[in-house]
Amino acid sequence: MSAPTSSTKTSTPEAAKPVSAPTPMMAQFLEIKAANPDSLLFYRMGDFYELFFSDAEIAAAALGIALTKRGKHLDQDIPMCGVPVHAADDYLQKLIGKGYRVAVCEQLEDPAEAKKRGSKSVVRRDVTRLVTPATITEEKLLNPTDTSYLVAVGRVKADGDALALAWIDITTGQFRLMESDAKRLLPDLMRIGPKEIVVAEPVYHDELLKSAFEQFGRTVSLQPAVLFDSATAAQKLAKFYDVQTMDSFGDFSRAELSAAAGALAYIEKTQIAERPSLQRPERESENSLLFIDPATRLNLEIERTLNGSRDGSLLKAIDRTVTGGGARLLAERLRAPLTDCSEINQRLDAVSFFLSEDDLGQKLHALLKSMPDMPRAISRLSLNRGGPRDLAAIANGLKVTRSIFDVLAGCEMLPQEIQAASDNLAMAPDDVHQLLESALGEELPLLKRDGGFVRNGYNAELDEMRGLRDQSRRIIAELQSKYAEDTGVKSLKIKHNNVLGYFIEVTALNAGPLTQTDDAKGKYIHRQSLANAMRFTTTELADLESKIASAAGRALAIEIGIFDELRDTAVAQADGLRACAQAASVLDVTIALAELAGGQGYCRPIVDDSRAFNITAGRHPVVEQALRKQASAPFVANDCDLSPRADGDNEHGAIWVLTGPNMGGKSTFLRQNALIAIMAQIGSFVPAGAAHIGAVDRLFSRVGASDDLARGRSTFMVEMVETAAILNQAGPNSLVILDEIGRGTATFDGLSIAWATIEYLHEQNKCRTLFATHFHELTALSERHNRLANVTIKVKEWNGDVIFLHEVIHGAADRSYGVQVARLAGLPDAVVCRAKNVLEELETQGRESKAATLIDDLPLFSTEIARAAENRSQSSQQHSSKNALNTALEGMTPDEMTPMQAMEALYKLKSIATEKG
Repeated sequence: MSAPTSSTKTSTPEAAKPVSAPTPMMAQFLEIKAANPDSLLFYRMGDFYELFFSDAEIAAAALGIALTKRGKHLDQDIPMCGVPVHAADDYLQKLIGKGYRVAVCEQLEDPAEAKKRGSKSVVRRDVTRLVTPATITEEKLLNPTDTSYLVAVGRVKADGDALALAWIDITTGQFRLMESDAKRLLPDLMRIGPKEIVVAEPVYHDELLKSAFEQFGRTVSLQPAVLFDSATAAQKLAKFYDVQTMDSFGDFSRAELSAAAGALAYIEKTQIAERPSLQRPERESENSLLFIDPATRLNLEIERTLNGSRDGSLLKAIDRTVTGGGARLLAERLRAPLTDCSEINQRLDAVSFFLSEDDLGQKLHALLKSMPDMPRAISRLSLNRGGPRDLAAIANGLKVTRSIFDVLAGCEMLPQEIQAASDNLAMAPDDVHQLLESALGEELPLLKRDGGFVRNGYNAELDEMRGLRDQSRRIIAELQSKYAEDTGVKSLKIKHNNVLGYFIEVTALNAGPLTQTDDAKGKYIHRQSLANAMRFTTTELADLESKIASAAGRALAIEIGIFDELRDTAVAQADGLRACAQAASVLDVTIALAELAGGQGYCRPIVDDSRAFNITAGRHPVVEQALRKQASAPFVANDCDLSPRADGDNEHGAIWVLTGPNMGGKSTFLRQNALIAIMAQIGSFVPAGAAHIGAVDRLFSRVGASDDLARGRSTFMVEMVETAAILNQAGPNSLVILDEIGRGTATFDGLSIAWATIEYLHEQNKCRTLFATHFHELTALSERHNRLANVTIKVKEWNGDVIFLHEVIHGAADRSYGVQVARLAGLPDAVVCRAKNVLEELETQGRESKAATLIDDLPLFSTEIARAAENRSQSSQQHSSKNALNTALEGMTPDEMTPMQAMEALYKLKSIATEKG
């Protein structure tokens, strides 16, 4: 795992070693690099960003580009590589994706200006921006469906080591705070899903916290503790928002203010002179959100599968959104489902509304498909990285939101959530929309420096400059005609050369009208006499020449000025624009969930404050869709009722002990019920015939096997650590999913642990629990614990094979059919046959027999079987035939047989031999 970066480390790269006489340019590079030791330095040289020394070696390897050399340093070649400025974004994306940080060093003056100071003068350069994983804003570097959170961790020792998190998405302006603690730190960080974490070095190295930070490797950036100073944090925040006090923002703890100050300080550090437009910080309460521990979040594959792919995740399966903002909002809701039943049911009401008003939903979704990503456009504009297309995105976004509002305005009795969205849309700044519509042209360049984005007719001076630039020939021709008419000299011409510029030329014989009258002498100024021609100019022509010469530059300057005015106007309305965008995202998510429910046959769950958990005909949302795509057998729906038992303790949830065969669908059944709970609590309909769910406050899942060798933990140790976390944290309102507890150790050890775990969950945690196991002995616990019930996966045996029916029924399994599954997996036939024999002997002698007592009865592989393993098919047939013949022969007593019985016995043996091949 990569170590975190630290801006306070005093590393001495090769580039920083003293040199006897470096060139002026290299001396400048070394100075700038020394100020940015933890970043790769993109050093601007003309049309390229060059990298030197170790930076070049790292970048060349990471980007797959050529590593060259430039000059020498300490008698060693200086490694060098470079990337073109026009393609820098692509290379930045690769470097940032691999966890590197980049300092962009630009030329701050024209090279011609530098030469005026002397031949050896170096162009002034400095770092204008630090590019880090959480501070990129370029559209092509961002995934439109992903958030880009920077998380800062603040701690105040004076308040008993109080801990808090602040997270900012610089691309959308979101700014949130919440209190945390050592136990919740890792779950909270995983819920947020940061692109980057900044933390003071003393906090990082705290033994109680370090293990959580280590999970994020290179994502963590160590910063000086002074950035998180809680004593000055409130003043720093007030200064950033240009207010006198933070009192109007809310009552934040010192730890929250410390985290917020650290986050803002890091953003100011990376953005250098630019100030992003951020929303006011909002506090999140841990009690309002469903707590999902890290192992559960991974095991349930909510946003990503275990291999890191989005395909196959719950998010991918349910996402029907059509906007980037909607996709991000849906992901946020999945990361943090609600526990407040009132809010959950408001969301469900909104989904029900669009499910019943399908035409309305389709009409709105059609409008939303053309909705630009306004928050990200605003962010780029506020950081002076935006262009004309970002202004157009705001204009088009306001046009779409106005159309959506007009549609909703015609509806009666909107649900509360939709009405709130409509109210936000009503506050859209129409004046900004009208201004941008009138100012922007149709074809817009990516960058403002390219010009041509202001609509003709918007600015009179700009139109004049464009006319001069684009129609200079026509204007000169018109002036020539005017002068010819005024003087009566039809042969008068206006010409141009590099010495005189524009001039009037007449023949010597026709020069009189330009020189003989007082008016002509005052108007036409003699410039040059030739053998047969005379050349003149006028004040009007000189002014026109000057205007034409500077028209292109002046036109671009006017356009850039207009752009800056439009940008400032839009950024000043950032809060209103974001509110409109958020409303559109809410509508997008709600309509998408309605489409999902209608298309997949989902039902509206009942969500209340009870401890009920009753799912009728529940399905796994991901597996069901996968089966439909494969056109295979339909998904088998199953019930699950963990509600308090009417015949026993009617206050606490039930425990289902699930037994059954491998490959029967136990893990799918476990996961589907956890996913149904998550979907219900984000305000979604669920894949079931009916569902009644008492709001779950904590969700735990211990499914699958993995190790953590980097931290010295075996598979079994990881299993025990995760189980311990569940038993120590689960409460009566929790939902716990456990699969195969105790399988990583000896049989009796594992059985004992599983036994004690069930009893603890029943007596102490008293939570709703699904407990899958192959320890069939645990089914006996139902006789002594009134909230415990046995269920199993139904199977059918046919001709020695097992058929998985994937149906959950009440009862207990007496077999796991592991040998049959081993055969399906392709184990050598000899191994499968041997396993059957061993299993038969073990079952005959009883499960409580010890292996040592079986050594004589179960010898090691015979020579014949060992040889047979070399030829699977033949050895299997021979072994099977030998067993059947031996069984038949053992039942025969030749001395007591009649001739007829002996003949029948022979036919029987022949039949067995023929059947076995």
